[in-house]
Amino acid sequence: MSYNPFSLIGKTIVVTGASSGIGRQCAITCSKMGARVVLIARNEQRLSETLSEMEGDGHKLISADLTEFNKLNGIVEGIVAITGPIDGVVNCAGISATMPLKLMNDAIMDDFFKVNVLSAIELTRHICHIGHVRKEGASIVFLSSVMSVRGERGKSLYSMTKGALVSGVRSLATEYARRAIRFNCISPGAILTPINRDLPHMKNPEARAALEAKHLLGLGQTDDVANACVFLLSDASRWITGQNIIVDGGYTAI
Repeated sequence: MSYNPFSLIGKTIVVTGASSGIGRQCAITCSKMGARVVLIARNEQRLSETLSEMEGDGHKLISADLTEFNKLNGIVEGIVAITGPIDGVVNCAGISATMPLKLMNDAIMDDFFKVNVLSAIELTRHICHIGHVRKEGASIVFLSSVMSVRGERGKSLYSMTKGALVSGVRSLATEYARRAIRFNCISPGAILTPINRDLPHMKNPEARAALEAKHLLGLGQTDDVANACVFLLSDASRWITGQNIIVDGGYTAI
């Protein structure tokens, strides 16, 4: 077999938010590239649906609420006990909303930061313990958004959480470089997930056309993001860390 630097054969990859959307596609694509995948989300039935679309054997399902921080170390230790050291993580779990500042309060902001930032950082913190990742290194990927670098009405709270991830990977990359653990973000534009297709502005022909016009290559598919994740998880990206890779069909070019 010829050398393929993009292959994930022999790698163990953890994917959060794997029950739907981008997270589901990341798990499926990683399996097709040869990885053994650990799927994490709250809904076990939907995790099983993801598993039914995957290739290969040895994948593991974990039904868990990642905001229950006191359980994360046990989850990680359980994964390593079964699969051995972890090669990569894709932090896809997250929530989104359009909300003006006047409607925010501390409880809402706390929920958003817990799900979009703290749960990903806490899980990653436990995964990065000595012995939990391979001695040769690992790749940690956070799903951010183009809203981390662009502004839009009603997106300030979402943007703040996604911007925190982009800022965080730069310092984490320097902190863990000596152990060859790489940290990067992927920032997608508008992606056609099953949930997004049912949103009012997607069902409205004029609103959808306006959104499509903001993306030079049209709206994205979940595999557009999953393919970028595979690149960052693979040895092909071994010299890339501390970066925010924007996958937006040209949204930020306009």
